[in-house]
Amino acid sequence: MAPKQRVPEKTSTASPSTSKSGKSGSLDAQEIVQGVWNKYVEKTPQRTKLLDSFMVFLVVVGVLQFVYCLIVGNFPFNAFLSGFSATVGQFVLTASLRMQTNPENKAEFEKISHERAFADFVFGSLILHFFCINFIN
Repeated sequence: MAPKQRVPEKTSTASPSTSKSGKSGSLDAQEIVQGVWNKYVEKTPQRTKLLDSFMVFLVVVGVLQFVYCLIVGNFPFNAFLSGFSATVGQFVLTASLRMQTNPENKAEFEKISHERAFADFVFGSLILHFFCINFIN
């Protein structure tokens, strides 16, 4: 089979465009964010959106715990460390569940059913919270 011949690119003789102002650049960024959001709302399954909202909640809780530690202090350090570790650990477990149940990842997780992934999530959450409660003393 003969190799394909390349078609030469057309060169443009147009003058270079003027630089965009900062306002136009921010509009472009806003359009990109709006496009990503619209595509997310249209194409993401409801189950994945629920997991995403739980992950956002976990991030907010983690930030609140950290800010509280900075402002008030971390006197019962075990309690702070246990709570923050539970938040981070739950986020990681939820991210794992999201990856396993996402329809776009069927090829990587074809041997794992959604029910098995959820059972692993619940079991991992129970173990995580058991260790966190025992760490508090």
